[in-house]
Amino acid sequence: MPDASPRFPAAQGAAALARRVLRIEADAVAALAERVGEDFERAVALILQRRGRVIVTGIGKSGHVARKLAATLASTGTPAYFVHAAEAAHGDLGMITPEDVVIALSYSGSSEELLTIVPLVKRQGARLISMTGNPDSPLAREADIHLDAAVAEEACPLNLAPTASTTAALALGDALAVALLDARGFGAEDFARSHPGGALGRRLLTHVRDVMRPAERVPTVAGDATLAEALLQVTRGGMGMTAIVDAEHRPTGIFTDGDLRRALEKGCDVRSARLAELMSRNPRTIAPDALAVEAAEMMERLRISQLIVVDADGRLAGALTTHDLMQAKVI
Repeated sequence: MPDASPRFPAAQGAAALARRVLRIEADAVAALAERVGEDFERAVALILQRRGRVIVTGIGKSGHVARKLAATLASTGTPAYFVHAAEAAHGDLGMITPEDVVIALSYSGSSEELLTIVPLVKRQGARLISMTGNPDSPLAREADIHLDAAVAEEACPLNLAPTASTTAALALGDALAVALLDARGFGAEDFARSHPGGALGRRLLTHVRDVMRPAERVPTVAGDATLAEALLQVTRGGMGMTAIVDAEHRPTGIFTDGDLRRALEKGCDVRSARLAELMSRNPRTIAPDALAVEAAEMMERLRISQLIVVDADGRLAGALTTHDLMQAKVI
């Protein structure tokens, strides 16, 4: 019987082909920089002027790029959402208001689904920005502003599959989103508020009060305590330290595992030594409302593992350790 197993081509040239694809796509993106100019600035100004949202639409591979662009805009300060071009003609056009801006992506600029909805979009009073590879296409001609995303060739060996063209559209969309981000003064804290579940959100939105151990859980001793009494508190507290507080519960010092090691190296008598002789006076403190990243930066800079938290009156409010920050995924 003849061998029915599939035949696969040799893979020796795969790396060379991959390098060719990457060079073509890189050249396509680099060429965009030479064409970004007045039309791009007009597109940014139009979006900033309108009081509505940005609706991004497309179909096929351009539709996938459009969906990503909508997500990037929304996460960087420009309210936006994706509408599928085919679904738009079956009711989703109702999402579009006269104050909106529609960005339509189609490399050919001749996608039937998009051309069907263009007159209806304009009748709604919305403004239209097209992103195509053909400035003479029907979609480009009907748009208020056209962004040229043409490429010299596709990376596909057949010059058919959307490859370099979708990469170029993706990059041009990112450029638009970043330009809008900059124009709006959108900062890191704004970004964190739209990404509360991410690492940046945890870093920028977590405060010391969210991760500290409250005052009642912080080991403390009076300034006239013995070293033995302090060691008992250090052991019970599980923080590798004890705070030394005065009668009004204001921290006057801190005694840590490191202080104990240094004391033992000097040959002190654990049974008779007084804590006042060994503690670190005037400890560094932080406020509960400070960002947890500030506490992390301070502890790293000072090379300490524990930090006392005090309220506005200077009284002990809590304490935290590097372990607490790690558990909160701040560091």
